[in-house]
Amino acid sequence: MKSSRAFKDMAQIDASVLSRLPAFAGLTPAELKDIARDARSTLTAKGAAVFEQGREARSFFLLLSGHLQVAKTTQDGQQVVVRYISPGEFFGVAVAIGLGVYPATVVAMVDSVVVAWPSSAWPRIVACNPALACNVLQSVGSRLQDAHTRVVEISTEQVERRIAHALLRLANQSGRKTDNGVEIAFPISRQDVAEMTGTTLHTVSRILSAWEKSGLVESGRRRIVIRAPDKLSGLADG
Repeated sequence: MKSSRAFKDMAQIDASVLSRLPAFAGLTPAELKDIARDARSTLTAKGAAVFEQGREARSFFLLLSGHLQVAKTTQDGQQVVVRYISPGEFFGVAVAIGLGVYPATVVAMVDSVVVAWPSSAWPRIVACNPALACNVLQSVGSRLQDAHTRVVEISTEQVERRIAHALLRLANQSGRKTDNGVEIAFPISRQDVAEMTGTTLHTVSRILSAWEKSGLVESGRRRIVIRAPDKLSGLADG
């Protein structure tokens, strides 16, 4: 992983860019202008960290384009892929939940455009725009619910079902239709899948190879296509 960028080469964001995003739906031009005044955008290169686990949470963010991976390192040094971030999502909102440091590391899977606000601007923004604050907190709540679902899966389900659920979630979040099926729209490795599902690279490779022979998926270097979503859904449901 490349070192974290210090947010140099940042550009002022135009309020019209925010107006096209669902998170800002219903806000007036004046409200959008007020929110945009503290925002800066930057290009985060593929493989670079937007921020790193344990660093002081000086900013919160919105992804404009690209895809990001959220990963957490445990005390014994093991990396766990927590989730992926798609365009239009807020992230790194540690200030909103009372954290002073970032609880995980966020890395760009492809070149990505990120909008950053200083954490000090959060109280003013939410006070003036309660609808936006509600949208952000609902998003955080949804992620917590997803995390709880994954904990239950890891605790109770066989690994094949866990992998099926993980691929279906990624396809639902960031899939794009191709002639061969639904392709996960960012580079993802078998190791990434292993870290998402609490298993080993060997196990993921064995299962995906078997699924390829059965026509369920197609995979290559950092690429996965779900060729038979309905059948994979049946596996996930047991």
